[in-house]
Amino acid sequence: MAHASQIAPQIKIAATYMRGGTSKGVFFSLTDLPEAAQVPGPARDALLLRVIGSPDPYDKQIDGMGGATSSTSKTVILSKSTRADHDVDYLFGQVSIDKPFVDWSGNCGNLSAAVGSFAISNGLVDASRIPHNGVAVVRVWQANIGKTIIAHVPITNGEVQETGDFELDGVTFPAAEVQVEFMDPAAEEEGGGGSMFPTGNLVDELEVPGVGTFKATMINAGIPTIFVNAEDIGYTGTELQGAINGDPKALLMFETIRAYGALRMGLISNLEEAAKRQHTPKVAFVARPADYVSSSGKAVAAADVDLLVRALSMGKLHHAMMGTAAVAIGTAAAISGTLVNLAAGGVERNAVRFGHPSGTLRVGAEATFENGEWVVKKAIMSRSARVLMEGFVRVPGDSF
Repeated sequence: MAHASQIAPQIKIAATYMRGGTSKGVFFSLTDLPEAAQVPGPARDALLLRVIGSPDPYDKQIDGMGGATSSTSKTVILSKSTRADHDVDYLFGQVSIDKPFVDWSGNCGNLSAAVGSFAISNGLVDASRIPHNGVAVVRVWQANIGKTIIAHVPITNGEVQETGDFELDGVTFPAAEVQVEFMDPAAEEEGGGGSMFPTGNLVDELEVPGVGTFKATMINAGIPTIFVNAEDIGYTGTELQGAINGDPKALLMFETIRAYGALRMGLISNLEEAAKRQHTPKVAFVARPADYVSSSGKAVAAADVDLLVRALSMGKLHHAMMGTAAVAIGTAAAISGTLVNLAAGGVERNAVRFGHPSGTLRVGAEATFENGEWVVKKAIMSRSARVLMEGFVRVPGDSF
């Protein structure tokens, strides 16, 4: 055993543990990180892995801040924006639970709701932009995907107002409503070709060896997402997490669909790359409205929703809905002919309420057809956010 004096002691790093939407993560100001981790690279990834408690072969993240689900294995780095007309730069790292990597390929839409309040509370937003009472408009540059997000953060007596009566399905307690606007959400991601529909089609026949050939809408909006019809893969759209996450064959099927869809979308150049890119694209399945009981025991009636959507994140069925996938749902619903739009009745619409395992969520999006391409200016949804704990996170000094 090494002598105690040879073992590096723990260091402490200023951090805030926050809930945003139906996710939670560890938030850092860039300048609070150790110098080696202030730039992208192996040191930063190693630090964040250790903070969260990954890679963990037990899948529990006991020795870290993670909660052993994709929704709770998240990190955020924020800094004052160097861009004109923006207040804060937001970089999101999705930390793998069982493997030693951090996925930087996409955004977290849920945590986007917490970025504005963290930025205000930590002095990253110019004081002149914060009313004494009212709503602060925080202009966020989403650095992973190069997009603007506008967060409307309620302010009371010069402080972020976190408490309120806004209820969000998938979150137990009410809080203050934060409206989040995802501007120009169609992705221009590397390899995505800059098109909202990278294959050029609203619906494709997607051939997945060992699974079958079925219709798919592959869209780059909010986050690259592959939508399929529930019935084509043997589901109803009313499933809760237990129906899928305990079924290794089902999970393998979804991962196979995801890999072949990623290939068709031009996000990867060979199937092996999918394993290193767990965060994107997402796979979701849609169905026409039906009655079901949500995971909390609350009844959701077919009349309450326009369609049903179930989505997978980091290889598991999500307990509610990823915010970025909700942007994709809202965008696709606004475009006549997509599988999402057809499941919602096939009519033109600028907002949709969909059923997910924890309840329902409304998302708005307006689509126009310009110069032979579909264009969406913004997608809007309401979330909430709250500081759970703040202070310092500790990691062994030699862990990065």
